[in-house]
Amino acid sequence: MAERLSARAVVTALADDATFAELPVPARPSRPDGPLAWPGYDDSRARAAERTGEQESVVCGTARVGGTRAVLIAFEFGFLGGSLGERTGDRLEAAYAYARERRLPVVPLVATGGSRMQEGMLALTQLQRVARQSALTREAGLAQVAVLRDPTTGGGWATLGAGADVVLALPGAQVGFAGSRVRPADADPAAYTAEAQVAAGAADAVVRPEELRETLGRWLRLLTCPSVTPAPPPEPLGESGVLPVTGWDAVRRARSSRRPRATAYLDAYFTDRVAISGDRCGGTDPDGVLCGFGTHEGRTVAYAAQTGTATRPAGYRTAARLIRLADRLGIPVLTLVDTPGAANDAEAERQGAGAAIADLFGAVASAGTPVTTLVIGEGGSGGALALAAPGNTWATPDSYFSVIAPELAAAILKRPPREVEATADQLRIRPQDLVELGVIRGTVGG
Repeated sequence: MAERLSARAVVTALADDATFAELPVPARPSRPDGPLAWPGYDDSRARAAERTGEQESVVCGTARVGGTRAVLIAFEFGFLGGSLGERTGDRLEAAYAYARERRLPVVPLVATGGSRMQEGMLALTQLQRVARQSALTREAGLAQVAVLRDPTTGGGWATLGAGADVVLALPGAQVGFAGSRVRPADADPAAYTAEAQVAAGAADAVVRPEELRETLGRWLRLLTCPSVTPAPPPEPLGESGVLPVTGWDAVRRARSSRRPRATAYLDAYFTDRVAISGDRCGGTDPDGVLCGFGTHEGRTVAYAAQTGTATRPAGYRTAARLIRLADRLGIPVLTLVDTPGAANDAEAERQGAGAAIADLFGAVASAGTPVTTLVIGEGGSGGALALAAPGNTWATPDSYFSVIAPELAAAILKRPPREVEATADQLRIRPQDLVELGVIRGTVGG
C-alpha cells in the first residue's frame, strides 16, 4: 500500500519552496448536523478537525511545481475519509473557477473514499458540480493532471481522477470505483490498484513518490506551452539521399530489420519527453503506438508514433485521445507512420477496429492545431493513413505508402506470386511517386 500522507504533507512534497498559497474558503451557512440533521455529524466533523487540523476534506491553493504555477487540490483522507460533501464541493468549485480566471492548470491530489453518507444525495450531487467545473476547465484549454493517492475510490475517482487529461498514480494505491467495503466479496483485489488501472488504459503511469515532484513538474511545463507553428518533420535516420529505384525496392527497404524505428526517431527529435498510455476504454497498445509530449527546440510538441507492427484498436484510440488533448491545449502534433496495417484478427474486430480508426481519422481531420506527419517505414493502407496529416505529410527515402500491400494486391487481382514486384511498381508507392501524385509534400533527406 502507498504511504498515506496528509494533504499538507503532499503539497509540501510537491510544491516549490515557499510557493503554496491557500485559496479563500467559500462561506456556507451552518446547519446543526448538516443538511440531513444526521445525529452526531457535527461531533464527527469536530473530531476530524481536531485530528487533522483541517476544517474540510480538501485543501486548495496555488503553488509552483517545477517552476510552473498551478492550482493544487489536495485531499485530506484523515478528515472523514476524504469524502465529498457540500462544503467540499464549494471549495472544489472555487478552486476550478480561480484556475480559469488565472489561466492555470489544475492538479487534483486525490485520496478519497467517495461521497459523504451523512449528507445523502446532496453529497452525491457534488460530483455533478465537480464534473461541470472540470468540463469548463477543459473547454478553456487548461490542463488537468491528477495524482491518485491511496485510496482513490468512488466518485472522486470517477470525476477528479479519471476525468483528468493525464492520470498519474502512486505505487500500490487502491484505485477503483468500488471501495474495499462495497465490492463483491470474491473480487480480485489486484484489479483495484494503480497498476491495474494503468494496465487497463485508465491511467497513464505509476510514479514513485521520490520521482513525483520532478515528473509532475515536467508534465505541467509541457502542457502549458502552446504554439501555432507546425512541428518540423524529423531528419531521416536511415539511408538518406538515395531514393528507391523500384516499388519493390521501396518495400524491401521499409521492411528491413536494420531500418530505424519510432523510438530512435523520438529520441533524436526530443530533448525530453513523457508518455501517455491507454485509450480510457479498457485498452492499451504499447507495442503498436507511442504517444506523449516532448520538447523540440525549446517548445512542446505532441507525438503519436507507430512502431512498425500492426496497430490495434486501443492504439488508434490512444492516438486520437492524444491529438484531441493537444488540440485543446494548442500544442502542435507530430505523427510517425510505420505499420503494415491495422490489426485484422478477430479480437481486433471485437475491440472495434473500424470505429477506432474512424475516430482517429476524425480527430486528425478536425484538429485546429497543426499536425505534421513523417512516414518512416511501411505505410500500410487505411491503418496508416488514419494517422497522416492531409496536406502536411512527408516521407523518408526508406519508406513507402500503399493502398494495400503488394502481395495482397496481387492476390486480389488473382496474379501469381512472380508478379508481386511488378504490382508494386504499378501501385506507385515509392516516396518520389507519392510526391508526384500529390499524396505527400516531399521527402526528407532525399
